[in-house]
Amino acid sequence: MFLCMDLRETFATNLRRLRNAKGWSQDELALEAEISRSYLSQLEKGVYHVSIKVIGRLADKLDVEPDEFLKRTARKARAK
Repeated sequence: MFLCMDLRETFATNLRRLRNAKGWSQDELALEAEISRSYLSQLEKGVYHVSIKVIGRLADKLDVEPDEFLKRTARKARAK
């Protein structure tokens, strides 16, 4: 259970960081990835689990490899 929550938080943090790095609003990314802005917002808050299909769409639109969403920061990787 804890690992699942931690991965959702990691995904949410990276999604927000990658979207901001692209300079896009939630509305812009949601439109590009063909998902609702509300769903994207909930993903960025770590509320919902994300499907592989949506990860693929987001990675494609943000021009990153899908594994970028699950990379932990150095600070989090050390904390146990």
